[in-house]
Amino acid sequence: MQSIKAWFFVLLQFIVPKLLITKIIYRITRIEQNSFKNLLISKFINLFQINTQEVKKSIPADFASLNEFFIRELNSDARIISTSPKSIVSPADGKISALGNITKNQILQAKNYYYTLEELIGDPTSAIEEFYNGNFSTIYLAPYNYHRVHIPIDAKLIKMDYVPGNLFSVNEATASRIPKLFIRNERLICHFKAGNTKMIVIFVGALNVGSISTPWTGEINPRNNGKIVKLHLNQTVPSTLKKGDLLGWFNMGSTVITLFSKDSCQWDQRLKLGRDIKMGDIIGSLSI
Repeated sequence: MQSIKAWFFVLLQFIVPKLLITKIIYRITRIEQNSFKNLLISKFINLFQINTQEVKKSIPADFASLNEFFIRELNSDARIISTSPKSIVSPADGKISALGNITKNQILQAKNYYYTLEELIGDPTSAIEEFYNGNFSTIYLAPYNYHRVHIPIDAKLIKMDYVPGNLFSVNEATASRIPKLFIRNERLICHFKAGNTKMIVIFVGALNVGSISTPWTGEINPRNNGKIVKLHLNQTVPSTLKKGDLLGWFNMGSTVITLFSKDSCQWDQRLKLGRDIKMGDIIGSLSI
């Protein structure tokens, strides 16, 4: 029965106007009428059992809309960031949906589904051969998760590219049933360098994700067609970052994919697929 429901959910996504639905959700979550937004925040907290003790601001008074609560900041001591110079930390709260080695240029999506580095990056001018036989991690953020994304290591931001695409859901039911899901969806590609290590952090958009925001670009709204956009970065925002510094946030749930260049890191062998992790948890270590 669960399998039938999952297939129905997947098939429905090929029919419904995903961009229109996302635009409607975008509008609703930004309504600032006091009693309405307070009701939405209260219902959201109860529905998803949000841990309100770790939220920095007062609820609901300090949040102008449901979206502001969705992208909430946490208390400074809510997440512990490893200070070890070699450690790699999780960029986000969520569930590990895939983790491992890149086989030449092939990345595991789920079960027997794979996609290529070239398809994921989407830019034929990007030199990505250094990531062949490297490492990848995929973290799924559910609606109840903390939705800010942070940098896993000390590194310098080199560039950001926006790849237009679709807005399929990225939950387990969809990821295990739609081939090449992550390259169908819109995504923000963030390139970093740390000494001899190259790293790419990818924000994957999804159904109901009204937009993706970063300190360097502001809000990036979804579009389902067009060419790759090489984003202009605000030069007043520092590009040299310390582990745990903010990279951006999803304005609803989605997925973060992190890539490391060949021979630059090792994943923690204790990590298992399906495990819930918190931003700042150690997920691996640098090799160089």
